Amino acid sequence: MFKYQIIIEYEGTNFRGWQIQKKGKTVQGLIQDQISILLDQKILLFGAGRLDRGVHAKGQSAHFECKTTIKKKDKFLKSINYFLNKDNIAIIDLKKRNKDFHARYSAKNRIYNYVINNRLSIPVLEKDRSWHVIRQLNVGLMKKGAKKLIGTKDFSTFRASSCRAKSPIKTMKSVKIKFSKNKIQIEFQSQSYLQKQVRSMVGCLKYLGEKKWSLQKFENALNSKRRSLCAPPAPPEGLYLMRIVY
Repeated sequence: MFKYQIIIEYEGTNFRGWQIQKKGKTVQGLIQDQISILLDQKILLFGAGRLDRGVHAKGQSAHFECKTTIKKKDKFLKSINYFLNKDNIAIIDLKKRNKDFHARYSAKNRIYNYVINNRLSIPVLEKDRSWHVIRQLNVGLMKKGAKKLIGTKDFSTFRASSCRAKSPIKTMKSVKIKFSKNKIQIEFQSQSYLQKQVRSMVGCLKYLGEKKWSLQKFENALNSKRRSLCAPPAPPEGLYLMRIVY
């Protein structure tokens, strides 16, 4: 058997998420079916992580095994993208990997980016690709809150009730906030995350930026480990999986 990694870019609006489900169109299911047809064999695709409905990816990673070697990379990419592009999916790279590689378990870092359009008018060109927030946000306060998230902590406050992670303790390696031309971008780096953790943290940072919360209240919510004290999570359309580091 030969093992291959693929790097995937997709627009998540019209999917029920990454992971295959009993009903509805998913990114994993669509790619898996097309590779199976292309290689004329049953393929199982394993992703680096689950992305919720509406979340986008610029660098999702997945792997599969097949009985035959793929000799012509360019031909494979052109052929598979011919069928996937109409659904706003693109396979942007193909890499041969050794038998020990696993798209999920070999990952050392996962980088997400959340985009907020902070202006009065609706962002027409970025509809379903950012969170439109009309009220002016205090980016300085948001940056102070972001610093509180860095390190190894119990992130139960930001954990969805349906989360299946064994432990709520995660290590946030960095949280960076950039502001330019009414656009706020928040970058998160960690090896792994709880379900809806990023969107929940962004929702709390937004409350801080709106001055609905003080910095002390933000910190109290984090330290409480109580989901009930979390602000409403940010919507999925502003979230992007940027890259998986191995």
